[in-house]
Amino acid sequence: MPMSEVKITLSGRITDAKTGQPLPGASVFLTDDRIGAIANEKGEYIITNIPDGHHVIEVSFTGYATIAEHIELVKDTKKDYALEPVITENQGVIITGVSGATTIRRSPVPVKLVRKSDLVRIPSTNIADALSRLPGVSQLSTGPAISKPIIRGLGYNRVVTVNDGVRQEGQQWGDEHGLEIDEASVSRVEVLKGPASLMYGSDALAGVVNIITNTPVPEKSLRGNIQSGYQSNGSLFSLNGNLAGNENGFNWNVYGSMKSAGDYRNKYDGRVLNSRFNEKNFGGYMGVNKSWGYSHIIFSRFNQRLGLIEGERDDATGKFILYGETPLERIATNQDLKGRTPLIPYQHVLHTKIISDNSFAVNKSRIKLNLAYQDNQRMEFGDAEEPGTKELFFDLGTFNYDLQWRLPETNEWHTTAGLNGMQQNNTNKGEETLIPEYGLFDVGVFVFVQRFFPKGAISGGLRYDNRTVDSKELLEGSDIKFNAFKRSFSNISGSIGTSIEASKNVVLKLNLARGFRAPTLAEMASNGAHEGSNRYEYGDQDLRSETSFQADAGMELSNEHFNISLSAFYNRINHFIFYQKLLSKGGGDSLVNTNGGYIPAFQFTQHNAKLYGLEFTFDIHPHPLDWLHIENNFSYVRGRFDDPIDGSINLPLIPAARWNTELRADIKNKGKHMENLYAKLEFSSTFRQARAFTGFDTETMTAGYTLVNTGIGADIVNKNKTILSLHAGISNLTDVAYQNHLSRLKYTDENMVTGRQGVFNAGRNFFIKMNIPLQFK
Repeated sequence: MPMSEVKITLSGRITDAKTGQPLPGASVFLTDDRIGAIANEKGEYIITNIPDGHHVIEVSFTGYATIAEHIELVKDTKKDYALEPVITENQGVIITGVSGATTIRRSPVPVKLVRKSDLVRIPSTNIADALSRLPGVSQLSTGPAISKPIIRGLGYNRVVTVNDGVRQEGQQWGDEHGLEIDEASVSRVEVLKGPASLMYGSDALAGVVNIITNTPVPEKSLRGNIQSGYQSNGSLFSLNGNLAGNENGFNWNVYGSMKSAGDYRNKYDGRVLNSRFNEKNFGGYMGVNKSWGYSHIIFSRFNQRLGLIEGERDDATGKFILYGETPLERIATNQDLKGRTPLIPYQHVLHTKIISDNSFAVNKSRIKLNLAYQDNQRMEFGDAEEPGTKELFFDLGTFNYDLQWRLPETNEWHTTAGLNGMQQNNTNKGEETLIPEYGLFDVGVFVFVQRFFPKGAISGGLRYDNRTVDSKELLEGSDIKFNAFKRSFSNISGSIGTSIEASKNVVLKLNLARGFRAPTLAEMASNGAHEGSNRYEYGDQDLRSETSFQADAGMELSNEHFNISLSAFYNRINHFIFYQKLLSKGGGDSLVNTNGGYIPAFQFTQHNAKLYGLEFTFDIHPHPLDWLHIENNFSYVRGRFDDPIDGSINLPLIPAARWNTELRADIKNKGKHMENLYAKLEFSSTFRQARAFTGFDTETMTAGYTLVNTGIGADIVNKNKTILSLHAGISNLTDVAYQNHLSRLKYTDENMVTGRQGVFNAGRNFFIKMNIPLQFK
């Protein structure tokens, strides 16, 4: 089939809908084609080398509501856009969970879009931390450097993280294994809530976090940014720089970043020993965009060293102990607590990734081919007497492949057939082992269909998957630690949904989906413990795949001065996998001696379960005070086993209900040298979690708390060009001492002096961020 040789030009003018004035700097982007333009001083834009056919265009500008629409381009087209000053921001283009870009309003499943401009306004220590402020999204944390996204009460391998089109594979089954993605490099994030196995295969029972790093800059431009930040709690400082260019279709981007943090503080624990971490990351891409499509090579290297918080304390003083249960054990000094270099125990994580991302326009169809190799090296150092010894060293190599063919449009029907999966090998290179070495091969085929109507859309499809796992035997002396075994898992997934624009201001959504998740190697074959987990784990080779059926229903009601959205869900999961504490023959905890200390033993098992809940937002923009925003959101999820487990019917790791209220003033034009001024005051209330999984003393209840956060920022401009953006604020203004229910540090040692169990979250934190945009001729 010949590639498309039709070269279409899209041009026009972008103006303020109320004043008619041009909007220089406004962005026009065609998501599927990875090309775009920036409006000049007259508000004019032009995009060339566009393949003919169906496209989704996104027009955006700071302080204005985004326009996102589907258009057909068969010849050179002139199209003007008038942007409204932002009142409610509920528009945008997404690519998550669909075969081609679509608008949020036409997606039947709930998706939240987070732009870089949103990320710079909040303090965070990693990307999962930044996303945890979204309704329905939480984080499972083991300190400030280790956070895992939890979507509607499900996490670990039930959430698929995608980075630049490739699912991230980095031993995500572990409590103390965070996302290996440089927060500073992120340009936008899309969070899909609900089963997404149709497009991504096994594991996406809870949803997908799609992180986009590399986006081409407009034609004939050379642009960059220098961004720095500081947080007072832990003295965290960061620096990031990037430079990108585009000339005659050849485009590229390079970035580098570093981050360093000491031990964070709260008023109960003081400085939390070994909560420090540092990162040095770099990456970028290069490629070409033409009328036939695009071809990009993407590279990234994530390099992080992070301390593991043990929380051991001296009984007499309540102070933290360094090198506990070793001949070097002692009480940590003030000097120990002031360092930035991680102490024993700590992890060193290297994640290297190279991607070939391609899209070809062929006879009004589109072929996408994405090939990638990623190597995750996770080293754990836990011997204070031999600090250079890697006690655990997982080396996980993964080859990902994804081939999609989007057929020519037929009467507004958009059909895509695809084949994707991965081949994976895990090698143990450390002194100790927790999981066996293994090989994995995963393949899935799917068909996805979308039908667009003037007032809505329907979409859905079917998928078949097969995953084969080959686990290797391991002998320790004459004893078998891991038995060799081979398992295969097959399943059929499917979904169907609709989005209906009942009127200009009302959108109704409904989606039904069936997903599945094959058990991980850790769940089937664990036999060991590592630092930070506070438990010894045993796997079960007979575990079955989890299967889920979820129903989602949503409603959005908006006008010029308010927005209401409601999303409710019910998720039925068969063979839900979880770990439970083992009991000794005498009835107490089963304890395992590891390195001279005893820790409780847990084993993976499974049981039928269900989750249900809702997210509700209510944003008010009272007329005539259009600059004032009163934004509210509420999240609730309930997880239950069908039958009680050791007297508890509650699922583990279910976040508490949460209510956020933000009062924000947005002033687009403040003066000759200042634009986009904002100031905000936020009240974030997390309710008491009384429905913990108390079976086998696995979890405890958690008290509620309210945090007060503030922020202020603006763009400093000169002759209509932004020369500097500043953002500052205070999180936890009243210095509340609290424990999040999903913090694994809750279960560290009791402070015998105060009687408090575990380590608390961070206290008051002042932050400041600065961004300097660069533009060259």
